[in-house]
Amino acid sequence: MAALSYRSEALLKTLIERYISDGQPVGSRTLAKQAGLELSPATIRNVMADLEELGLISSPHTSAGRVPTARGYRVFVDSLIKVRPLNVTELRHIEGELGGSQDPQQLVETASALLSQVTRLAGLVMAPKTEQAVFRQIEFLTLSANRILVILITQDGRVHNRIIQADRAYNASELVEASNYFNRTFAGMSLTDVKNALLAEMQRDSEAMQAAVRIAMDMARGIFAHEPGEGAELVVKGEANLLNIPELGDVHKLRKLLDAFSTKHDLLLLLDQCMRVNGVQIFIGQESGYLALEECSVVTAPYRVDGQVVGTLGVIGPTRMAYDQVIAIVDVTARLLGGALSADSRG
Repeated sequence: MAALSYRSEALLKTLIERYISDGQPVGSRTLAKQAGLELSPATIRNVMADLEELGLISSPHTSAGRVPTARGYRVFVDSLIKVRPLNVTELRHIEGELGGSQDPQQLVETASALLSQVTRLAGLVMAPKTEQAVFRQIEFLTLSANRILVILITQDGRVHNRIIQADRAYNASELVEASNYFNRTFAGMSLTDVKNALLAEMQRDSEAMQAAVRIAMDMARGIFAHEPGEGAELVVKGEANLLNIPELGDVHKLRKLLDAFSTKHDLLLLLDQCMRVNGVQIFIGQESGYLALEECSVVTAPYRVDGQVVGTLGVIGPTRMAYDQVIAIVDVTARLLGGALSADSRG
């Protein structure tokens, strides 16, 4: 698409800001009053016609005014928007809610609720993925025959329990040897690095391995025998905020959206994808690639613990959302959640 002229940009920006504000189609007369341009009504109508031809605005059948399209919103957030920084009161509120002595799970729950409360939309936080966590300690306990309980403690203090099926039965001293090997060799490494190191070790001559290492390899096959990203947890708050939004009022579309909140699978995949992008990312309408979100916008940002990206948070709402406010809220919440989790991990 060719670059828009100054007056086209000004009128598109004014139209979108007005529509976001009151949800009503915007007519030429309103634009003439609010755009601050010395343009005749005929000129404004011509510019509106050009914007419509470019697919940036459209005309609802029941109104003479225009509304933004998903493509129009994309131009708006990419080129025309001026993000409104949080004021001191808003910032202190978020800092206060994410402060204090909260464990990691409580912090994730609080952040999701905060996003929902402050934006009046749906807030979502993908909890730190286990693979991104830092290994602190592991213990193996025999349950019965070849079944072993793995107790894995990560640097953030979270305890992860997993039952594995070993190749054979092990006695208590062998399991202690294996746990000592893990704790001595891998303390302070991310679980991803631990997994990669173990996979490399498995490629070597198993006959030459020490007994403790062979046992550890057997344990590792059970611990890491799951798909990447499996077990990631998504905390969603404020779904009810979306029920009273006119644009999302279609029963069939609303049901698909609520199903997405319920199953969480597609939302987790989307947030997992966002972990690989720095800063705030915005999906408008069909850009997310998920049918349930085609009438929505999703604003996300990754968050870091001790400098490492461990999860993503964001907001889901209608395409008609106050992007200038939501972008700042999501960005600040991501940074403050990461800071709170980092402080918690250092004890």
